[in-house]
Amino acid sequence: MSRWTGPWPTDGIAFGADYNPEQWPEEVWADDVALMREAGVTLVSLGIFSWGQLEPAEGQLDFGWLDRILDLLHEAGIRVDLATPSAAPPVWLHLAHPEMLPVDADGLRLTHGSRESWCVSSPVIREHATRIARVLAERYGHHPAVAMWHISNELACHNGRCYCDVSAAAFRDWLGKEYPDVDALNLAWGTAFWGQRYSSFEQVLPPRRTTTIPNPGQRLDFERFSSDAFVAHLEAEAAVLREVTPHLPVTTNYMVMGDFRQIDYTQTTPLIDIVSNDHYLAAEDPRGWAELAFSADRVRGLAGGDPWLLMEHSTSAVNWQPRNLAKQPGQLLRNSLQHVARGADGVLFFQWRQSRAGAEKFHSGMVPHAGADSELFREVAHLGATLGRLAEVRGSVVEKGRVALLWDTQAWWASELEAHPTVDLHYLDLPRALHGALVDAGVAVDVVPATADLDGYDVVLVPTLYLAPADLPDRLSAVVARGGHVLVSYFSGIVDEHDRVLLGGYPGAFRDLLGVRGEEFAPLREGGSVQLSDGSTGLVWTERLTADDAEVLATYADGPSAGGPALTRRTVDGGGAAWYLSTRLDTGSTAALVGRVLDAAGVSPLVDGPGGLEVVRRVGESGSWLFAINHTDTDLPLHATGDDLVGGAAHAAGEMVPARGVKVLRESVVIER
Repeated sequence: MSRWTGPWPTDGIAFGADYNPEQWPEEVWADDVALMREAGVTLVSLGIFSWGQLEPAEGQLDFGWLDRILDLLHEAGIRVDLATPSAAPPVWLHLAHPEMLPVDADGLRLTHGSRESWCVSSPVIREHATRIARVLAERYGHHPAVAMWHISNELACHNGRCYCDVSAAAFRDWLGKEYPDVDALNLAWGTAFWGQRYSSFEQVLPPRRTTTIPNPGQRLDFERFSSDAFVAHLEAEAAVLREVTPHLPVTTNYMVMGDFRQIDYTQTTPLIDIVSNDHYLAAEDPRGWAELAFSADRVRGLAGGDPWLLMEHSTSAVNWQPRNLAKQPGQLLRNSLQHVARGADGVLFFQWRQSRAGAEKFHSGMVPHAGADSELFREVAHLGATLGRLAEVRGSVVEKGRVALLWDTQAWWASELEAHPTVDLHYLDLPRALHGALVDAGVAVDVVPATADLDGYDVVLVPTLYLAPADLPDRLSAVVARGGHVLVSYFSGIVDEHDRVLLGGYPGAFRDLLGVRGEEFAPLREGGSVQLSDGSTGLVWTERLTADDAEVLATYADGPSAGGPALTRRTVDGGGAAWYLSTRLDTGSTAALVGRVLDAAGVSPLVDGPGGLEVVRRVGESGSWLFAINHTDTDLPLHATGDDLVGGAAHAAGEMVPARGVKVLRESVVIER
């Protein structure tokens, strides 16, 4: 959980972008700052990729340009999130120490010329990154413009796994701390299979390219080791900053979005003061807004419910997807306020001024190539004015839901290792589907790590949690015992922490909780489906199981598991129940099942008849604010009352939220927290 108790970096909701003045002639800077003030910018991230500018040769430091831009921003009242520049080491460092360059699984050493071109286990990058961090902290830690520290940039985005000899040695050291001896490692990895037994740790290598399927235990431990290496790097830079400037909060920008899973962020979060995230839409996904909502809820779960900072998103198109679609009019506002609705107290972009050259010159910015006389900049300024009217929301929190959806990065790693029953099972598919059904129903949900406290939740969803924390079955049993409802899905609780199958029948970890016993997985052919006895449609997966201590709610009407249980429920004294879903339901069937579980638990939508609106409530000591976002092409009624801070008018129950529009109501009735 974020532990920062000092002031937020800005007075209202932070608004701004990455600012890279070094890309532009100095005569442009004054225009930049004037336009920032016009747009309502209050916070910029500075110096992220500036190491080569700050230190053009080893020990030769040039701070003049940074001194001048910091002073200029301070004069304009714009706060600065000052970065340590380790994301892009200077060319001279790569040339002096080519051993710091990363090596891929095929043994190919990559070269400099992009960004994050370093091995996280290299002592060279650690030494120089902490050195330049100290130099910056000592020079700028008390500059009046500097409000917080931004460590590196999108850690592990491009260099998340390195297989070089330095990494190999570090991996062996890590294993030596995790296992008491090599015999314990052999047992954990099941090296008796295929004759992989080790007689010493010195024989172990990273899971480099081999002839066929690598050892899954080795692969899983290498994921953990690699994530831990980035955690250690973050910790080293943060320690320097805290030593020199204990009065400034520290952050780093996560990448909770899409399928990025290079770092277990539950391990980095205790090291930072304010949780920050970068999020970019999958432009071709017609429900990309739903993935945004899911990711934002995951970030809030990492922050322990505290406000967090949206460090980057795009004003319009990005440049790195296969087809980079421009955002439609109004989408910039909707996307930004989605993040605020779900807990962000800041809305920042990449980047301030769209680059003229370089790899991301076609990535949108707050000031496009067309300049300030453009519809995009007018939308940016409109967003800034809107966030100004929402200033009172800052410091409030998203109202706690009665539904928790559990996720776990290590389960994600393990579930997508090689040689599993089907290539069509992807860890995030079911969590996103369940979350989407809840959003569509207007029901508040907290997406939390599988280790989170479950007190206060009436419904707990456990989707595809292939590897579950050891204590989770007991914690879920406690939820059921106090009258709550738990829904566990297929491919959950299958293995222990070393990816060894829990014997005795599936789902091993949750078998007693659910009252079912699976004997065999029976996945479907590509594109296949099955019908259930209740009219539902199943996709991808079925199981052959028995329900020894559970009620069968639906059976398979056809397919490889025909006649067997598909959906079960084990009810206990007090009314609580543990549900088991052994197939992936289609969209309509998922919504129906979610509705059934919610009804059983007595969980209602945030407002009556949300009818397609995305609705989220934030609450604080001074009141509550209801966000209603319409992603459809039709005006939709909102059955709530209050003053709309976006449009500046009172809203009566049943009045419309316009198509593709947003309302944020200061509610007339204060909601008790």
